[in-house]
Amino acid sequence: MVIPVSAPPRVRAHLRGAPDGPVPVVHRGRDAVYVEVAGRVVGVVGRRAVAVPCALRADVEAFDVTSAALRGGELHLDGEPLRIGRVVDVSVPRRATGATAPAPPPGDVDRMVGHGDGLTPYDDDVLCGWFAAHRALGVATPDVDAAVRARLDRTTLLSATLLDCAMHGEAIPEFTTWLAAPADPTRTAALAAVGHSSGRGLLQGGRFALDHLRSAA
Repeated sequence: MVIPVSAPPRVRAHLRGAPDGPVPVVHRGRDAVYVEVAGRVVGVVGRRAVAVPCALRADVEAFDVTSAALRGGELHLDGEPLRIGRVVDVSVPRRATGATAPAPPPGDVDRMVGHGDGLTPYDDDVLCGWFAAHRALGVATPDVDAAVRARLDRTTLLSATLLDCAMHGEAIPEFTTWLAAPADPTRTAALAAVGHSSGRGLLQGGRFALDHLRSAA
């Protein structure tokens, strides 16, 4: 049985460039499965899961996975291939701004990376929101990028992958929708409701960046 999926461009490219063989399952649940492929987490998310930017998206009601492998650039779950039929854009919408310098980091980066509970620690989510907002406004953050990358071994592999996604301007749909209209209370509430605390972290980091960049413009 072939399972059709859609994929972000960088996820598709990463799978195609990774070697064949078994890949470890780092987290499994009813709504999503996360595996490690060549040092990064690749998710497979079903209908009810958050569509993280490092994941393949499947029209699946529930997962019950015990093993995973990569063959010819195609991920297999319990021997069933996931066939990429569509590429999905996970990049944040670009917005005009007069700011040229980045906002200050939303905290002490040395203490933030990996700080918090769960697969995506709260402070990492805050940093993801901060990075993604800067990318939306076209403002580079090379110093903070380097500082965070130097500390990625302090956090979970999933969170490290999502921080890399944010530095590339990739985010969940709820965040990109909010960025298009950050004053909209409905979009704000939808973002804040994501996960246990991930949405609130993204919102905090995104607002922090936008507020500072607007005042500097």
